[in-house]
Amino acid sequence: MAKFLNTSATNYFLEELIKNASDRLILISPFLKLNDRIKELLQDKNRLKIDVRIVYGKNELQPEEINWLRELTYVRTSFCKNLHAKCYLNEESCIITSLNLYEFSQVNNNEMGVALSRSEDVELYREAYEEAQRIIRISDEVRMSLEKVTKEENPSAGSEGEEGSDSDKLTSSKLAKKLGLGTQDLLDRLIAVGHLELKEGKYYLTESGKAVGGEFRMSKRFGPYFLWPSSLVVE
Repeated sequence: MAKFLNTSATNYFLEELIKNASDRLILISPFLKLNDRIKELLQDKNRLKIDVRIVYGKNELQPEEINWLRELTYVRTSFCKNLHAKCYLNEESCIITSLNLYEFSQVNNNEMGVALSRSEDVELYREAYEEAQRIIRISDEVRMSLEKVTKEENPSAGSEGEEGSDSDKLTSSKLAKKLGLGTQDLLDRLIAVGHLELKEGKYYLTESGKAVGGEFRMSKRFGPYFLWPSSLVVE
């Protein structure tokens, strides 16, 4: 049966849910700042090649946190606009709670939640799992969505919706729009011509990409992204 969880029980069940995941793990939390214990558990899941999906929506991730996540091959991180749900699932259990996957919340806040079992709460678990999958589908994977740039973070790129000023360079998403392509189509073409390479689900700028004016940048708010000359044409 479903179980009520207070603050300490929610934290305990969350760690157990992550630790016991043997096939898949879904962590949905608007705010994201992982404590050392959660990081240890996720690193272990990565070593075991467990498929982990993390969806967040509100917190400004620090570059060091993004870099840490990028090192985990089997952990995929997505950004979902207007996310407010907090839900954590593995192949057997689910927690729906007020608790963010955020270090401050886990230590300082009064939280509550409900734990579900796939075997005992069949319909509730199924509905929660299907909604989690829907949230994943509408979210943008970090390696693509983190190409957003603000004027403050990168003055040469201009404000949102502008093409840039002094360097006249565009993010991949803006260049794709200029060329009448989808962002993924552009990235595929950049790989095909040798300007980017894809390793273990992550994009890297090649020497060829640098030669045509491509740049790798890191945004404090959104993490890694690429800039390209606005005149770049990719056949």
